[in-house]
Amino acid sequence: MPTKFFKPLPSLKGSHVRDFPAIDESGFVWTFQCSTRKKGHPKPVLSKGWLAFVRHKELKAGDRVKFFKEKDQSGTATPFYRIEAEKEIKIFGVIFGYSPIVAPFP
Repeated sequence: MPTKFFKPLPSLKGSHVRDFPAIDESGFVWTFQCSTRKKGHPKPVLSKGWLAFVRHKELKAGDRVKFFKEKDQSGTATPFYRIEAEKEIKIFGVIFGYSPIVAPFP
């Protein structure tokens, strides 16, 4: 995944691993883990929860996933995260756009 994908995600703040929840379009809360290597290139990766999300949404190469950082309506300082998945629409090898993936609860 491109590094820009991780911009809205929580900061690791000196740690190399952090769990965070994200709500999908059906209201299901997924728990993901974002981490960086302790040595070498510090590019972030998603581990815990990611494969389950990919399988549930039946994502394939070319599909898109977006994370959004939202502010709590109650005014608390704690942000929450929203996740959206979009299926690539391709006809005769030409990409026509993307369609939201709405899957029932796991």
